[in-house]
Amino acid sequence: MAPAGQLAVQWWTVPPARQVSYLSGADPELLGIALDPLPATAPAVVQFRPATGGPLGDQVTLILDELDRAAVALFPRWLAGAERLDGPQGLGVPAVRAVAEKVAARSSAFGPFLADLAERSLRAQAGEPAGRRASFPAEVRATGLGRVIADAYGRESIALLIEVPEGLRPVDERALTSAAEWLAHHGRLTVWLAGAALQVVDRVRTVPITLPDYLTQLAGAPGAVDHTLPEPSSEPVLRYPPLSGTPRIDSPSEQALERALAPHQWAHGRRWNHVYQWHILGRPYRLDLFWPAEGIVIEVDGPEHRGRLQFADDHQRDVQLQLLGHYVLRFTNEDVLGDAHSVVLKIRQLLSRRRAAGPHRLEMRQHADG
Repeated sequence: MAPAGQLAVQWWTVPPARQVSYLSGADPELLGIALDPLPATAPAVVQFRPATGGPLGDQVTLILDELDRAAVALFPRWLAGAERLDGPQGLGVPAVRAVAEKVAARSSAFGPFLADLAERSLRAQAGEPAGRRASFPAEVRATGLGRVIADAYGRESIALLIEVPEGLRPVDERALTSAAEWLAHHGRLTVWLAGAALQVVDRVRTVPITLPDYLTQLAGAPGAVDHTLPEPSSEPVLRYPPLSGTPRIDSPSEQALERALAPHQWAHGRRWNHVYQWHILGRPYRLDLFWPAEGIVIEVDGPEHRGRLQFADDHQRDVQLQLLGHYVLRFTNEDVLGDAHSVVLKIRQLLSRRRAAGPHRLEMRQHADG
C-alpha cells in the first residue's frame, strides 16, 4: 500500500507538462489543501488569483511581475553561494553578480538576467531600493523566473495554478486563458486552470484529476454553517509554498511571530514549516511552528482557514496530532498582528508546563521539502 504522501496515482502527474490544462473533478478549496505538502518529486506549485471587479488586461506582464517579486523574496535559496554575502555594501554587488554568472555558466540560465535578479534581490534583502529592473524579453523573464523559483524549493519545475473566478466576462476569460497559453508556449511553464468552468474558450484541454480519499471525504465532514471563505481580494494574489525552516515569506503574521520569539532564549528548539510524517502510511502534515522536543504545534491561520473544507481538515489534523500526544494551539493572523506579546506569553506558558513534565518522546519522521 502506498503511503498517503506517495500516492500510486499522483494527481499532479496527470496534467501534461509545459501545457495548459483545466483541472476538473476537484473543488478549488480541496485542491488548495492538496497542494502542500507535496513530495519532492512534484513541482513547486505557485497559485495565482486574478483581480476581481474590473478588466483583467495584460495578465502576462502582471503574472511575470508577481513571479519576480516571489523570486526576490525567495533569495538566496535559489543561488548557491549567495547566502555567504553580507549585503550590497562594498564588494557585495559585484560578488553576487559573479556568483550568478558562474551558476548560469553551468546551467541553461541566461547570465545577464540571473545577475540582474541576484543584484536586485541582494539589495532588497538589505532593505535598500532594489533599483530598476533591466529590460529583458518576456520569454527570458518567464523561463528564468520559473527556473529560479523551482531551484529555491529544490524541484525540477514549477506549476502555475491559476484560479478562474466566477462571472468572468468573455473578454476577460479570453485574456486569462491567452496569458496561460503564452506562459506555457513561450515561458515553458506548466499551467493549470481551476475554479469556474470556462464558458467561451474551448481550446484548453480538460484533465480530470482524482484527489486522495482523505481530501474528498472532507466534503461530507460536518462544519459550522458560518465557516465560509472570505470574498476574493480585488487585487491579484500570488501565493507560493513556504520554505522549510523559516516562517512564510508571504505571511506578515508568521514573520511578526518569529520577530517576537527570536529575542527569547526559552523559545529555542522551534522549527518553522517543516513537514511531519507520523507514519509511513500516514498523511504528512506541514506544521506552521513546531517544538518537537515538547510536542507543541502552533498554527497561525489566515482567512482561508474559515472555509468549510479547510476548517474540517484543520479539525481532523488537530485530532490526529493530539492522539499522537501533541498539544495544538491555533491563533489567527489578527491575534498575532494585534497582540503578538499575548500570543508569545501563551506559548511560553505552554512550553514551561510541557518542559516541567519531562521529556516528550514520539516516533517522528520529518523531511525538509523546500
